[in-house]
Amino acid sequence: MRDIIGNTAGRVWSVLHEQGDLAISQIPKKLGETPAITYQALGWLAREGKIEYRQEKKTTYVSLAPSEVAAW
Repeated sequence: MRDIIGNTAGRVWSVLHEQGDLAISQIPKKLGETPAITYQALGWLAREGKIEYRQEKKTTYVSLAPSEVAAW
């Protein structure tokens, strides 16, 4: 299971790199992955400081952290 979550985290990072900010609800659909695995992958990336969350009204958006954008 750890490998699946880690691989999904890499795919999430790639999607955010290519497309920029996304509503959190869009990410599982873009990956074709279950929400449970996707949200665990987001937690992995958040713990590593690679993503940031922002709230706008009732929608949560996810983006790469500035350090990730600058490193690429």
